[in-house]
Order: sequence, then C-alpha cells, then structure tokens
Amino acid sequence: MRPSYLKQGEPARLFPVLATTSKEGRTTSILLACMRRVDEFGHDLLATIGQRVGKRASVECFTEIVFSNQSSDRNDRPDGLIVLSTGQKVWSALIEAKVGLSQLDAEQIERYRQAAKENKVDCVITISNQFATRPEHHPLVEVRKSRSKIPVFHWSWMSILTTADLLLNTGAIQDNDQTLLLEEFHRFLTHESAGVKSFDRMPPEWNELNKHVSADGKISAKSDEAYAVLGAWHQETRDLTLVLSRQTETVVTERLARRYRNNPPARLKDDFAELRDNYRLTASLDIPNAAAPLEITADLNKRTVNVGMTLRAPEDRKSSRARVNWLLKQVKGEPPEGLQVRLNWPGRSEATQFSFNSLKEDSSIVEKDKESLQVLGFHIYISRRLGGRFVQQANFISDLEDIVPEFYREIGQNLSAWRKSPPKIKDEQSEQAPENVNEEDNLVDEVSS
Repeated sequence: MRPSYLKQGEPARLFPVLATTSKEGRTTSILLACMRRVDEFGHDLLATIGQRVGKRASVECFTEIVFSNQSSDRNDRPDGLIVLSTGQKVWSALIEAKVGLSQLDAEQIERYRQAAKENKVDCVITISNQFATRPEHHPLVEVRKSRSKIPVFHWSWMSILTTADLLLNTGAIQDNDQTLLLEEFHRFLTHESAGVKSFDRMPPEWNELNKHVSADGKISAKSDEAYAVLGAWHQETRDLTLVLSRQTETVVTERLARRYRNNPPARLKDDFAELRDNYRLTASLDIPNAAAPLEITADLNKRTVNVGMTLRAPEDRKSSRARVNWLLKQVKGEPPEGLQVRLNWPGRSEATQFSFNSLKEDSSIVEKDKESLQVLGFHIYISRRLGGRFVQQANFISDLEDIVPEFYREIGQNLSAWRKSPPKIKDEQSEQAPENVNEEDNLVDEVSS
C-alpha cells in the first residue's frame, strides 16, 4: 500500500518500463524489486543499517517518488522509497542512486534530508560506486558534517553485489523461485552495462603526495592531498573486504577500534597522523575463524606493500627455536616471494627479523644474542617493493588487490593460533594414594611396637 504522503509512487518493478537513458532508474527499480521479492536478500541489506525484518514484517518498495506536499519549485525526485512495516511500527527510507562514474551530490542529499524530515521518513540511503567502511560512514565529508538529524546511510553497488554473491554461493535462499530471481539480478549487476564498478584507482593527489614524500617533503597538518589520499584508501580497504568476502564466501570486515565505529572523524584524524608522521597507510581486516586479523601497510617512503598476521608464540615450548619451528611447520609448500618473519621479545629487547627461507635453513639463528630470552610472538608477512608502480593510480590498486589475497591464500588460511590447554581434573586415585600409604605406615608402626 502506497504511503499517504506520496502523490506519486509506483511499486518497484523487476522489468521497469523506462527510457533507455534512465539507467539509474532502471537499476534502482530492479534492486528494490529484488529486495521486496527475495526475502533473505532484502533482510540482509536492511540488517546492515540496523533494521531487523521479522517473520511478520513486510517490505514495500516504490520508485518515481513525488511527495504530496512537494513545492512546485522543487524538482528533485528520489529514486526510490523503502517502507518496512512490523505491525506496530513503520520505518521508511528514501533512496538516491548513482551508477557508473556518476557521483553523489551533497546538496541534493541535504534536500532529500529535508524532504524526509517534512514527511516523517526515517532516513536517506545513497547508492553509488563510491565505498564506505560502514553504511553509517558516508563517503561524502559534507554529508558527515551536516547538522541534519536525518541519518544518511550508504551502500556501494559492489557491496550489494557481494551480498547477493554470498547468499547464492552458500545456498542461503530457501525458495527456488527466489534463488532464480537473485541469480538473474546477480547476472544483471555483473554485466558491464549495469555500470557497477570496483574501486580501481587512487585519485590524482596520490601521485603528487608520493612525489612530495620522495623529495623529503613534510606533510602539512592541512594537506588537501593527504586527506584526498586517505579518503581513497578507506574506500579501497572497504573494497578489499568485498574482494575477500567473495573469494572466501564469508563476510570479511574491516577491523575498527570501538571508538572509530560511530566516530569516523576520529579515525580520519589518527590515520592522518600515521600518514604525516610515518608516511604509512594501514588497515586491518577480520576474516571469520582466521588465526589473526590481516594487517596491511602501504609505505610511501619505501614504496612497499606489506601484508601479514601476528601470532602469539606457543608457551608450551621452552626454547625460542622450538617456538619458531612451530610457526615454520604451518607454512605449506614453497613460500611466496618476500616472506618475512619478525620476532617480538620480552621487555626492552628489540624485535628481530629474518627471511622465512633463512629460518627454514637454520632456525637456531633466532637465539643469537637472545639465549636467555623466549620469543613472545611472530609477525609473518609478505613485503613487496613496487617501485614506480607504487605511485601509479591504477597499478597501485591492482598490485594491492593481488598481494592481499595471495598472502591469505598461500599463508594466512593455513595458520592456526596457539591456545593454552584447558585445565584437567586431577585423578582421584592419585590424590588418595598418599593417604593410604600413611595409614599403612601407621599400622606397621603399631604392630612393631
């Protein structure tokens, strides 16, 4: 049923009758129709913005939106509307979508926020090929800084495609007809005509910032180039989670400190400090059931990309050499090029580092000048020097998206974290044995006397 505040609004169609030039309208209509008709798909997408869809809830989706109280001088038309009814409560969201290279417009989003406020719509959802770490971390700074109380969430088309991909690959769709619909939607989104793109290049500021760093230049506290690069880096790390999600058929997420989750400016501030002080871009990804988070570092000074994991050393092995051998045995087959191991020691003892191959030849080298210490943990990682490709907008992303899956495929997925053995209950007989011996000794003493 169409909400009363809509003057115009058509139910979202799987086969929309629109002009061939209306690519955004067509793609949005097909998406919303699939959200309405494929239960698990709609539920999973809405869950990312905190909306749980129960068994008794219903989801309605509309396109070609015109509000009843819309003034004649306002020509904006949201691309869609989602209405979630739970019986006691109705929640709704305006949809603004862009495809291909089209970018979201902050001023237009603010106008939609105002329209949402006037019509008691709960939020605005934007969709584009831009990426956000979390749906509430909007890619547009102006949107994040707005004083409007109407929240704006963001989905990238690639995140939507990944959601469909995971549902299909894991057999999570219960109904065969709904499975067919989602397969067709997946096929539609993966065709080049749909305009869905992954993050494939850094901004022009990337090259300029690298030139500045290579000339021993300091990054100023208000560097526009650095902030542009950080924004792109955050989009790329989000894209990496989607790449790994599709490859592992699990939901890979970016690991964020708790204080960053609802405070993107705090994360941006700290990441900027890391870039300014150490010339490094960093990220950490959580892969379900992996031995440790996947740690990624791009070093602008050295023009290298490092990808690895940090493991705790097994405490049930006494010597450092035995602890290192425990790690070496987990690496199967020929190690990838550039595999390194950094060892962390107790107290103020400096970390030491060796190539994997040198440790394989003779693991006793770790104990040189450390004979009285026990290694506490390892950071095992691939280090790749990219040289000139590092500063190139497209090649940097291409190489990064090769190296990250390579490390996890060749090393990370084979690693296991060490855990202490659980405590055991003492054997009752062993506990009683000393008491029996004492009783027998006392009896002998009495007879002797």
